[in-house]
Amino acid sequence: MAVVVKYVVERNGVERMTFTSKKEADAYDKMLDVAEALEGMLEKVDVPLSEQQVESLALEMAKYKDDFISVLKGSKPAAEKETKKPAKKADEANENKVTAIKQA
Repeated sequence: MAVVVKYVVERNGVERMTFTSKKEADAYDKMLDVAEALEGMLEKVDVPLSEQQVESLALEMAKYKDDFISVLKGSKPAAEKETKKPAKKADEANENKVTAIKQA
């Protein structure tokens, strides 16, 4: 019989997610902390949002907090910067080889 260690992230007595590594569980727990703080901020905003919308928006903002921080600092989000980078010639050559192999 194998022993399996599981890390459970729990909020207000409700199991939210189960992980196999402590690092992933801690990261998810931290994201939930950020989302909870954002919910408090969003409730003060003068935009009519339901409780569910506030919760969903806060969770999404917490998931992409680094992008939001970049935008709030005045720069472009990391995801947008990556998509605009030109492909390296080595990557293009490898892609062409894969395509040629598939066609053969």
